[in-house]
Amino acid sequence: MTSFPPSVRRWPEQPERLFVTGIGTDVGKTVAAAILTQALGADYWKPVQAGGLEHTDLDEVRRLVTHPGSSFHPERHRLQLAASPHRAAAAEQVQIQPADFRLPDTPNHLVVEGAGGLLVPLAPGFLVADLVQQLGLAVVVVSRHYLGSINHTLLTLEVLRQRGIALRGLVFNGPPDEPTEAAILQHTPAPLLLRLRPEAELTPPVVAAYARQVQL
Repeated sequence: MTSFPPSVRRWPEQPERLFVTGIGTDVGKTVAAAILTQALGADYWKPVQAGGLEHTDLDEVRRLVTHPGSSFHPERHRLQLAASPHRAAAAEQVQIQPADFRLPDTPNHLVVEGAGGLLVPLAPGFLVADLVQQLGLAVVVVSRHYLGSINHTLLTLEVLRQRGIALRGLVFNGPPDEPTEAAILQHTPAPLLLRLRPEAELTPPVVAAYARQVQL
């Protein structure tokens, strides 16, 4: 079994600081982030939005979360092009730098949503994983079931292990696939926080129902 840094545990006096990443793009990070925000009554922040400015991930999480204790913090960078942030920023002659990013000033739990996966570049020489380490966050990995997802998930977990980043848990997204889930879980002691299933419509009540199932 692969050895990982200890998973972060929550105590009442110590708020969660979670970073939601995925094994790729369009795997369900925003939905998972909304559910975690609802479950914790947390604040939400997405540091970089690339594309989709007519309805951003922030807009979607705000639509889905009904917890009265949650606040929604503006992105540090909003970029027009739906592409890797470093490419989207270059298209607008914007320079993304590590110094751009500081956690929102809140005593509340905080859920931070990444862009793509851990090795997506935010700028030349500055990856999403570097941002996670800079901000000192524990990671929730969202894995969507598809052919190749075991490899992509284990690669993501290996990056966390090599960098000494705490893994808070996993979220599986997709129709039930017990062999795939078992193959992944045998390589990590981190807990399975939630299973997401296909939904005909994603609504605030659906998110609230999932939030009651989260194992934090």
